[in-house]
Amino acid sequence: MARSTSRSSARPASRPSARPAAPAPGDVLGHVTLVTGKEEFLGERTVSAVRAAVREHDAEAEVSEANALDLTLATLGELAAPSLFSSTRCIVVRGLENLPDESYDGLLDYAGSPVEDVALVLVHGGGPKGSGLLTKLRKLPGVTEVKSEELRASEYPAFVQAEARRLGARIEPDAAQALISAVGQDLRALSSATDQLAHDFPGESLSAERVGQYFGGRAEATSFAVADAAFAGRRLTALEELRWALERGVAGVLVTSAFAGSARGLARFKGLRGGGRDNDLARELGVPPWKVRTIREQSRGWTEDGLAAAVRAVAQADADIKGAATDAAYTLERLVLTITELRSASQS
Repeated sequence: MARSTSRSSARPASRPSARPAAPAPGDVLGHVTLVTGKEEFLGERTVSAVRAAVREHDAEAEVSEANALDLTLATLGELAAPSLFSSTRCIVVRGLENLPDESYDGLLDYAGSPVEDVALVLVHGGGPKGSGLLTKLRKLPGVTEVKSEELRASEYPAFVQAEARRLGARIEPDAAQALISAVGQDLRALSSATDQLAHDFPGESLSAERVGQYFGGRAEATSFAVADAAFAGRRLTALEELRWALERGVAGVLVTSAFAGSARGLARFKGLRGGGRDNDLARELGVPPWKVRTIREQSRGWTEDGLAAAVRAVAQADADIKGAATDAAYTLERLVLTITELRSASQS
């Protein structure tokens, strides 16, 4: 296989952004893109950007994926080899942290001299596993690392504003914060909500009033209101709010995102030692000050075991909504019932 002779210095990684800088074909072909971090949404954006750059260079380029657990030098060679249809390839290897030890040297050898018509993307899910391999990869001049770290609470408004700019729109700072309060801190849900606003109000500077129109509504019948009622144990109220939210067209993924945000907020609150002022706790939890009072009241009705079970239930419902569920309304109603039952069990 032909090897590239050119090398580029690895670009320094930065804090996560809403939109990775669009790479040129020359930035990814004949190079290795190393995607690291726990924020799956941002990591997948980088993978998509690499694929787009390869397809820009060659519309017939072949794209393939592999699991690092099954990767050997032989299989990597097969993936990188030109086919009858195209010599340009994009290879995405996921789960780099699971790469077998015996495959380290082969991958490092390839990364040290990548095939010139191949874009190799290595995706590491974060954490300490495989850190030694990452250290060696980072030293290679043909490797570019893009970090997809989880955002700090203070970075969410900037993420929303960057999403709006990506769509050719502008959202005011207070509107960005209102959207976060309404939707929660799931990046996929925030991106979807910003996209909805930008397309429904083209050419406008998106205001807090517009956010309220879509995500406030009658009796605060939105995703976060459903979650608040459920985690407070108010079953009938939560079911009513859910029905109103669904009738208003609130996407199911926004509801599960709100539940996930509530569960995270409760878990963080229970993990804090001592008290503190609401403003200080709000910064610690990544929520508005008024939300601290809600979380404090909700936390009194939850045990750690009950909250752990709630987190699992939310994760399952979210997976169902995004994939397997044929009836989103049924899935969400079942989630409300499960959460309220778990809270009742925690108090008994």
